[in-house]
Amino acid sequence: MTHPDSGRPGRSRAYWLEHALRTAGGPVRSGVLVETGADGRITAVTEDTPAPPPGAEPLRGLTLPGLANAHSHAFHRALRGVVQADRGTFWTWREVMYQVAGRLDPDSYLALARAVYAEMALAGITAVGEFHYLHHAPGGTRYDDPNAMGEALIEAAAQAGVRITLLDTAYLSSGFGEPPTGAQLRFSDGDAEAWAARASLLKERDHVTLGAAVHSVRAVPAGQLAQVARWAEERGAPLHVHLSEQPAENEACLAAHGRTPARLLADHGVLGPRTTGVHNTHLTDEDIALIGGSGTGTCMCPTTERDLADGVGPAPALQRAGSPLSLGSDSHAVIDLFEEARALELDERLRTRVRGHWSAGALLRAAGADGHAALGRPEAGTLAPGAPADWTTVALDTVRTAGPPPERGAETAVFAATAADVRHTVCAGRHVVRDGAHTLVPEPARELATAVAHLRTGRA
Repeated sequence: MTHPDSGRPGRSRAYWLEHALRTAGGPVRSGVLVETGADGRITAVTEDTPAPPPGAEPLRGLTLPGLANAHSHAFHRALRGVVQADRGTFWTWREVMYQVAGRLDPDSYLALARAVYAEMALAGITAVGEFHYLHHAPGGTRYDDPNAMGEALIEAAAQAGVRITLLDTAYLSSGFGEPPTGAQLRFSDGDAEAWAARASLLKERDHVTLGAAVHSVRAVPAGQLAQVARWAEERGAPLHVHLSEQPAENEACLAAHGRTPARLLADHGVLGPRTTGVHNTHLTDEDIALIGGSGTGTCMCPTTERDLADGVGPAPALQRAGSPLSLGSDSHAVIDLFEEARALELDERLRTRVRGHWSAGALLRAAGADGHAALGRPEAGTLAPGAPADWTTVALDTVRTAGPPPERGAETAVFAATAADVRHTVCAGRHVVRDGAHTLVPEPARELATAVAHLRTGRA
């Protein structure tokens, strides 16, 4: 049943949190009253409130700052359960992905992305970084609105009640010196100047932050990298890039330019504190020093990296070098930021046969505050006055989470909970998920099934 207040913006609210982790790495507090304003920000936080005051909505469980999914390709959600049926590599997976990309239009993209973002809200995600390169109609024909596909994503996020950083992506070639072909024609604006002209038509809104992306060093010619970086710099916008996800890309870059992708990006002004490298998997020691020394972030996507057999990136070394870590669900083989955080630690344990590379608090910071910062929202990821009123509540009484005391809530969330344990998600002060049900998208599972079936068969 939809609550009568569900989804109504522009009013003050009060919530009583049974247990709360106000910042990643901080102590768990019990009985926390959070008040929010009409602008969707926190106006006051009062600790040591033993019971819900009149008018305050109680949230039972452990409340955390909302999670940030720093790397998403919404249309990849249609591949779940399909690309796992056969053997292959990243490159064979990519061919199946291109088939799905070729079938989308603005209406079907809106329907799919709305359901995908609703799934994210159900998983406690309040902000998504959408790495968007599906710009044009099949064959590369421009829509009447050249940003029709990006606008579909923006509207989908609004309808699902989450924030979006639209990382409008330059994708101009199919390889080093090769023009785009097939489905890639939909991705390309021709050159960086045309990409910038189209991207500049997009407008920020309350729930929208605009950013840029270089798809990869193989997809943007070296001579045009600086223009994409300059566009982001002039706007103070986040800039993301797929970096060294595959050894084959590194080898091709060395053959074409005599340097690694990280060095090529550094030489063209792409690296820096507003930039996030996605994956950063196959790096040399010099690459790690370049990334960390420039303050470039690293977004790890463990569930996708293992699904595609990409490998385990050097996250501890990157962080020690100065690269902040964030997390993303990327291809959406799984949408569960607790699993991404857990996998970051557990994959490293398998690689090194050593436990305890990150504390639960540090992993929640990657899934929260540092992810929000990578998406151009550095004020998010905390429960404090002035911060966005974005949080999620994890049940502590399910078969997965029951047992540990509340003060071990961070460890319970990271190492025991799943997305299925999320009971509430609040974004901009609005109760988007209540008692495990989405208040704005009544049947997200049905919508997902319908949208994916439409892409598979061409029929609703």
